[in-house]
Amino acid sequence: MFRYLVKKGVSHSDAEDAVQETAYKYLRFSDSIRSSKVRSWLVRVALNYYYDQCRKNKKYILNLEGNMEENKADELPELIILAKERREELYRLLSKLKPQFMELLLLKYESELSYEEISKLLGISNSSVKTNMFRARKKLVKLYEEGNDGR
Repeated sequence: MFRYLVKKGVSHSDAEDAVQETAYKYLRFSDSIRSSKVRSWLVRVALNYYYDQCRKNKKYILNLEGNMEENKADELPELIILAKERREELYRLLSKLKPQFMELLLLKYESELSYEEISKLLGISNSSVKTNMFRARKKLVKLYEEGNDGR
């Protein structure tokens, strides 16, 4: 759970808090959770806790440096800088999306999960994942186009 949250861009301290809260809730409600749904329940509780904390603090943070690939020695410095700027722009745009849309896009493209895996993980239907993924991509493209019109 902790690694998933950190990969998603949650800071270490926020991820630790979310995992601790999730463990506490699991201990309280474990008898009412079906064993086949435990993993998706844990993910959902941790993400909901994190989103609640973000709403209370009015912040959404992505850890950009944690997701950067190691620079290759044979790459030109200009290419490294351009790649970093594109990645930062992408995460800036992702942070403007609704948390659910950002989560879906990260699960699909960062974690490279299939629609089926995402639907099982989040406990929603496959068609709902596809519909929301379409909306998320559409909104991301719109934000990108709006940002490039002003340049």
